[in-house]
Amino acid sequence: MTSVQGTVRQFAPATREGSVLLDDGSDVPFGPAAFAAGGLRLLRPGQRVRLERDDSGEITLVTIVTFTSLG
Repeated sequence: MTSVQGTVRQFAPATREGSVLLDDGSDVPFGPAAFAAGGLRLLRPGQRVRLERDDSGEITLVTIVTFTSLG
């Protein structure tokens, strides 16, 4: 499993599907199962998120990137 970060490009609340623009410019779609796995309620275009991919490259988790304590 690999983890990458990107920015929400689009999100459809009715279907809970969307896509993320990765830092390398790739547009990666995600489905409702990946959205639900992150425990999220809503995403907005422009939000920074972390994605987890399985070995086949499918997105399995979408979650919000949070800052960690430096101390």
